[in-house]
Amino acid sequence: MASIPKRVAERLIAGLKRYQPILATAKSRDVGEADTVTIIKDMLADIFGYDKYTEVTSEHSIRGTYCDLAVKIDGTLQTLIEVKSIGIDLKDNHVKQAIDYAANQGVDWVLLTNGMCWRVYRLIFAKPIDQELVVDIDFSVMSPRSVNDLELLYLWCKEGWQRSVLGEYHTQKQALSRFFIGAMLQTDPVLDVIRRELRRVSPDVRIDIEQIKAVLTSEVIKREVMEGDKANEARKKVTRAASKARRVANQRAASKELEATEELE
Repeated sequence: MASIPKRVAERLIAGLKRYQPILATAKSRDVGEADTVTIIKDMLADIFGYDKYTEVTSEHSIRGTYCDLAVKIDGTLQTLIEVKSIGIDLKDNHVKQAIDYAANQGVDWVLLTNGMCWRVYRLIFAKPIDQELVVDIDFSVMSPRSVNDLELLYLWCKEGWQRSVLGEYHTQKQALSRFFIGAMLQTDPVLDVIRRELRRVSPDVRIDIEQIKAVLTSEVIKREVMEGDKANEARKKVTRAASKARRVANQRAASKELEATEELE
């Protein structure tokens, strides 16, 4: 993850120290959604660095429909924010309406929060539209002395947003997902490595790639990792990456062959 600028880190630390007591008091009073929205707007400004007068807007809230707040940078809608009362336990279905609206607006990110918990979702533009939970933060237990906690908060800062650190974090998380690794295990290069290692252990036994793949898919990898939209998307990404690598390798080989031919001439 990109390093946090010193002034941003100082702002995050100060924000944690200031708002953890405010949130604790608000929860003990069981304040309603309107008061929670007010706290969230202040947090977006004081902690996350957004201008609450020009970059945080409620114009996409229509009689409580769609979402409570939205963030705009340079006039462009970046994310929608669904706020629940601080005493409500957050659930994925709380963002369904905001997700649908975000999809219609071409927005990739939706935030669900009650002040204490902050959940960041990435839209999956499939049929039907789906969402993926990328970040799940419990603000009440974060430590101003923890670098990991500050890095998680930085993902949602304006400065982090402008440097695309949230997108990079999501890409890294996808690469380490069980679906991506499950798809990678079924590729020929990985299967070939497994075959070589198995032959080293059992040199007298003939083992081919298809046999290894059959064992992996029937006995090792869970079915839920191989089926469904996320598994299909992971396979597509692995296939695209492999095709790109082959094209690059072929281009390099062709270039070297051309250079060798020119030298002979």
